[in-house]
Amino acid sequence: MSMGKAEFQRELERLRKEYATADTNPGSFECRGCTQCTSCMFCQACQGCYRCTHSVECVQCAHTTHALRCRFCHQCAYCVDCANCSGSAYLTLCDACVDCTYCFGCVGLGKKDFHILNEPHERTEYFELVKGLKAALGMR
Repeated sequence: MSMGKAEFQRELERLRKEYATADTNPGSFECRGCTQCTSCMFCQACQGCYRCTHSVECVQCAHTTHALRCRFCHQCAYCVDCANCSGSAYLTLCDACVDCTYCFGCVGLGKKDFHILNEPHERTEYFELVKGLKAALGMR
């Protein structure tokens, strides 16, 4: 294949535009309403995710499972309304948390468990407080 620089760049730009507007989900299985997701399974209404499972309304996440409305998260499970978190599980309304579990409304934590608004709590106290917070915030 022989082509000049300008021709190559035009074709590359055409392909990028074509992909940016495509609704395809290569390698995905049983995804509904998702766009530009790759190798995902059983997700709904996600955009630009990679290898996620059972996630709903997530954007640009990778290797997440059972996530809801998360953005830019990586290797997270059972997270809700989180952004930029990694390697974490059972987070709600958290941002930029890494290797955390059971955190609610936390920002920028690393390797922490059972925190609310970046403050530590005992396990049983955590679940009682979260139940009250979810009710106050109208969450299930």
